[in-house]
Amino acid sequence: MRAPAFIDQSLFAGLAEQAAANPRGRQHHNFHAMAEPCHRMAVGLQPDTYIPPHRHLSEDKAEALLVLKGRLGLLLFDEKGGVIEKRLLEAGGECLGVDLPPGVYHALVVLAADSILFECKAGPYRPVGEGELAPWAPREGEPGVAAYQVWMRAQFA
Repeated sequence: MRAPAFIDQSLFAGLAEQAAANPRGRQHHNFHAMAEPCHRMAVGLQPDTYIPPHRHLSEDKAEALLVLKGRLGLLLFDEKGGVIEKRLLEAGGECLGVDLPPGVYHALVVLAADSILFECKAGPYRPVGEGELAPWAPREGEPGVAAYQVWMRAQFA
């Protein structure tokens, strides 16, 4: 049996520091073993990270996202890339998170440095697969990412 794992300010500080040092601007801390059916993680996020619009097509891949620290913008899209909903997710704010059903295109933009997100979804881990990345948005590492992030942030200005 494993020991309890606490979600505290020490964890937040360590994740923020690791995310700042990570070239991708984010860092995961898993509370689960990879074989467990329920994956739970805290994610440190910096404003320069890019989380492209994507969806999870498997019926068992609903995901719950809660902001524990900081501020994120959530964008929900239709099949053609039109924004159908946008929400400010903020620790201590009006809306703290979202429970996303499978099949919904979504993206996050980090609006405050050292933000911390809690994510829960069914395991096992599977990378985003065929048909899950939005065809209208740039992929991570592509030239259009910076301009797309500017557009994403502008949705919350």
